[in-house]
Amino acid sequence: MNLILMGAPGAGKGTQSAKISEKYKIPAIATGDILRGAIKAGTELGKSAKSYIDAGKLVPDDVVIGIIKEYLSTDACKNGFILDGFPRSIPQAQALDNLGVKIDVVLSIEVPDDKIIERMSGRRVCSCGASYHVEYNPPKTENICDKCGNELYIRDDDSRETVANRLKTYHEQTEPLKEFYEAKGLLVTVIGQEKVEDTTALVFKALDGIKA
Repeated sequence: MNLILMGAPGAGKGTQSAKISEKYKIPAIATGDILRGAIKAGTELGKSAKSYIDAGKLVPDDVVIGIIKEYLSTDACKNGFILDGFPRSIPQAQALDNLGVKIDVVLSIEVPDDKIIERMSGRRVCSCGASYHVEYNPPKTENICDKCGNELYIRDDDSRETVANRLKTYHEQTEPLKEFYEAKGLLVTVIGQEKVEDTTALVFKALDGIKA
């Protein structure tokens, strides 16, 4: 199964990607990881990517997609793969098509913006690595870590303003992909639930239907 996993930031893609990978025994591919791998391996495309990074520039789509295609042709992906959060735009999806990358299903996890903002802005973290949520997993004493007693804080990328901006970018740049893939008959939608395991059950039901 060759799968693209879509969803807004905070919709739970990473969690569901790991569950899908474990059940179907296919690798979950994070673009940043394989980009770093290609650079470390010193492939031609890796060298090209490094030259842009060293110059402080964004790596162009054609280089990123070339590296992804290179990785998809390895034995690790012979039984399928999960592209988690890629492509992020219609031009990237079209480039993927032009390279002949076959996709079997595009799974979109849908969670309302207000729920995502509530989830992410409610997170609290500690310098010791512990994490909490003001509603779903609160510390015993407000704003104090249960493990070490340090004061908890909100990460910059979890602030309401930052989350809202990330969602705006997603809706403008990435969400149009749903229509793109729906036109190809590849889009399957799952409504994200309050409990992770309930979302996972819906994801597996949808994917088992595709495999059948």
